[in-house]
Amino acid sequence: MNTKTTKEQLINDIQNLLNTYEGVHQTSINPNLLQFMDDDTLKQIIGNLLDQKEASKESDIEWLEQFKTK
Repeated sequence: MNTKTTKEQLINDIQNLLNTYEGVHQTSINPNLLQFMDDDTLKQIIGNLLDQKEASKESDIEWLEQFKTK
């Protein structure tokens, strides 16, 4: 697999992650804007987005837990 294909896939993955947030308009990333970034930087962005989603889920679970009956 060549680097360009990998980079394009990473950019696509970032766009897909951004589009998984409920209530947020569809995000479309111009791949040319991220082409200057290396694969490691793009992977770091993906990792940060995944961490953010996980933290969001945890806060939602904590909020829901308060309504449990004892």
